[in-house]
Amino acid sequence: MPECFTGGFVQTNGYLFQTPDASWIAVDAPRGMAAWLTSRNIRPAALLLTHQHYDHVEDAAAVAALGATVHAWAPYSTELTLEAMMRSYGMPVEVPPYPVDVLLEGTSSLEIGGQAMALAHVPGHSPDSVTFFLADKGEVYSGDTLFEGSIGRADLPRGNPAQLIDGIRGKLFALPEPTAVFPGHGPATTIGAERAGNPYCGD
Repeated sequence: MPECFTGGFVQTNGYLFQTPDASWIAVDAPRGMAAWLTSRNIRPAALLLTHQHYDHVEDAAAVAALGATVHAWAPYSTELTLEAMMRSYGMPVEVPPYPVDVLLEGTSSLEIGGQAMALAHVPGHSPDSVTFFLADKGEVYSGDTLFEGSIGRADLPRGNPAQLIDGIRGKLFALPEPTAVFPGHGPATTIGAERAGNPYCGD
């Protein structure tokens, strides 16, 4: 079971779990994540980004400075972080630039510290949205694709609701029903619960 940190203006979840070789992996980097890690004297080996909207990457540069290798589906881009759009709405969003050390585009699997993960590209909320499934742990990190009883917004730049729902049904709902879903916002859920009862894409 991962540890969860929630921070930033829109209460974004960042996660932390340990690999078989005792390395730490962080998933997403909401504002305050680096300070939380530092307070616990944890320097993660890797930071996995489910996508690069501002609220998930505000602390990506700071987590990278702790020594984490940053993994993302696409290269860093202010188009993906949505900073200009948010500032046009009067929100003073400023994301410090961060490196993307490992590009995941076209990749279906990843191993870090002895921890195997299956990747699924599920665009529709953001064009670079990717989920990380840890079969041995029965966990999937869904970012802003799938939530408890809901799905990610598809009205942001380059969003596509049909693409998002098709991706959830075809890729996430193919996972075992007991799989725990750790989303970018809100509480954890399971694939079975969402297949049975999600009003947007359930059975």
